[in-house]
Amino acid sequence: MPLMKVSLRRWPLWLAAGIIILLGATFWLHWPQILLQSVLWQRELHQQMTQLLQQVAAQPQQAGFSLVGFSLIYGVLHALGPGHGKVVITTFLATHPAKLKTSMRLTLLASLLQGSTAIVLVTLMLVILQTSSRQLHLSSFWLEKGSYLLVIGLGVWIGYRALKSLWRLWRSRPTMTLYAIQAVHQHHKHCGCGHAHLPDAQQISEAVNWKTQLLVVMSMGLRPCSGAIMMLLFAKVIGVYLWGVVSAGVMAAGTALTISAIGLIVQCSRTFAQRLGKNNVAASNIRLFMPLLALSGSLILIVAGVALWQSAQPVMSSGIRPF
Repeated sequence: MPLMKVSLRRWPLWLAAGIIILLGATFWLHWPQILLQSVLWQRELHQQMTQLLQQVAAQPQQAGFSLVGFSLIYGVLHALGPGHGKVVITTFLATHPAKLKTSMRLTLLASLLQGSTAIVLVTLMLVILQTSSRQLHLSSFWLEKGSYLLVIGLGVWIGYRALKSLWRLWRSRPTMTLYAIQAVHQHHKHCGCGHAHLPDAQQISEAVNWKTQLLVVMSMGLRPCSGAIMMLLFAKVIGVYLWGVVSAGVMAAGTALTISAIGLIVQCSRTFAQRLGKNNVAASNIRLFMPLLALSGSLILIVAGVALWQSAQPVMSSGIRPF
């Protein structure tokens, strides 16, 4: 097929790639303003939610429904700020072929686990063991440190698998195979035309097995949400703890919506990039490219995990963190 016709047929992909790049550049240039506004909105919402918690005892239905709505919005905005969860999921999905269903499951489970960790932690420390808020914050701090260790562990695990794949490729060294020239050629995954195609089901299964998925979810979700902890702590003080649990659960649902949207954007961007380059990359190179891409992702996760571990500090004040 002539090069001009191929380009014309693929113009929607190039247009979508241009839109994604434009949106990414816009967010990059205006990120400080977006982050500042997100933090201001979170503080306002947090004040509204604390006031609603105080009103729940007298007006459980009206104040309760309002509390649920504000908690959902808070969770959505809270997930827009910088955080290690976004680093993990964007790096992982950008460097690993994964089905859309798998990607959405990872983001949903990680967000729900983060909210559940906050609920279990506060319930255990304040309700069951009846410890002080200082011990609660210290426990949250060590869970946060553990989450960062899991990020490092995820990077090491992915890097090990990538190096193992590279080693197998180096030892196999497949011989050259010649194919007859055909007048009309239809691309498919077994055509042997020398062009790269989208990863098949076996490649996806090997890249994202259950152990890797578990590490992704645990490294993202083990760190409890600071906003949920503060709401649960305040609800315990004023005697409406069950409504605090409801608020924390709805926050986790809002966070899941935002993280899932981010994961979907990364997934679509990677698929577009693969489709744009599938006729320009030799099939012999794509098997080498995928482990190298995974290896680069592992290095990013290790560096990010070490930096987060060193910068983590216990938060003893009553304020909330922007992420």
